[in-house]
Amino acid sequence: MTLFAEYSQLLFMLACVFGLFMAWGIGANDVSNAMGTSVGARALTMKQAICIAMVFEFAGAYLAGGEVTETIRSGIVEMEVMARHPDLFVYGMLASLLAAGSWLLIASMLGWPVSTTHSIVGAIIGFAAVGISVDAVQWSAVWGIVGSWVITPVMAGVLSFWIFRSVQFLILNTEDPFANAKHYIPYYMFAVGFFLSMVTILKGLKYVLRERQIEFSFLEAVVIAAGIGALVAAIGIYLLSRIKQDAAADKSSRFASVERVFGVLMIFTACSMAFAHGSNDVANAIGPVAAVIAVIKSGAVEAKAPVESWVLLLGAFGIVTGLATYGYKVMLTIGKKITELTPSRGFAAEMSAAATVVIASGAGLPISTTHTLVGAVLGVGLARGIGALNISVIGGIFASWVITLPAGAGLSILFFYVLQALFS
Repeated sequence: MTLFAEYSQLLFMLACVFGLFMAWGIGANDVSNAMGTSVGARALTMKQAICIAMVFEFAGAYLAGGEVTETIRSGIVEMEVMARHPDLFVYGMLASLLAAGSWLLIASMLGWPVSTTHSIVGAIIGFAAVGISVDAVQWSAVWGIVGSWVITPVMAGVLSFWIFRSVQFLILNTEDPFANAKHYIPYYMFAVGFFLSMVTILKGLKYVLRERQIEFSFLEAVVIAAGIGALVAAIGIYLLSRIKQDAAADKSSRFASVERVFGVLMIFTACSMAFAHGSNDVANAIGPVAAVIAVIKSGAVEAKAPVESWVLLLGAFGIVTGLATYGYKVMLTIGKKITELTPSRGFAAEMSAAATVVIASGAGLPISTTHTLVGAVLGVGLARGIGALNISVIGGIFASWVITLPAGAGLSILFFYVLQALFS
């Protein structure tokens, strides 16, 4: 086509720049969700959280994000319709990256934890419906996304509520919290190792393993995760034996020694969640980039687009840069503004978020890391009573979730027509 013959290099450069911008937005907003609970619970300082997230997000994005990316995110658009308009498809994907990145920038500036997946999906819906045809959108998939606004936060909230209730019943509200912590925490460590291993196997490493012609069924993943959970519990028992009760600290705060134990757990959960997140959500930035590059090379829209290693590197670099430069805003919202967190409460939130990701993945539900973690933090807050929640902050977060899809769509439509006018 004339468009690709004349402007292939410029389109290629725009795809890389817009993809980097989108990845920056993921780092500034979505990555902060994984680390916000650890910061809010004071298990990690802001600098420590950023350093850990940079390492594990980068590792997850670069080592475990190399899937054969679907050019059409989540089956949102009809391939047959798109195949007839490769030029409009390229404009749309570029517009979607720019729109989603712009919305993430706005949300991050306001400290709103929004879904990067919903941002890019909303953007793709916008350009496909208005710029090409209403029939180009698979509207049934859109209703699944709307349903996930309710399903995943509620699921995570219920799980975190009962996990923290169990912590209260078995450890915190007993005569000897420290002794009971040493007795029961190995079981929680097993659960942490199990659920986070499941997240990594099912969502993080599945594409890497598939490239090596290795694929685990859900049951096989359960067996492997159970073995890892047992190993984590064994290591935990050893570490617990080395932790001594601090009587002086316990005088000022009854749970000081207990929270120190949960703090160690939170470092592990934060690292694991960051790796799983990096491996999964990097596709929101590099998927459209890979799609544009594939169309520029072939001149046709194809269902699959191979992701080259340098594109993964670009996405990983953008994510860690966004986290380091602007991630603190959303971290503060998740970790401190919704409800007061301690290591035990933060642990319950992160563990329930991981469990929700596994359950939703197994059930084939559309999920959002952001919505899941916010719902988990809300559940922990409710376990302490409705007065423990900051209702005004929660209202703003919910409003930002509802706005995300139409905001991404609106910006995408605007950028789509601008790009179309520039290259016409």
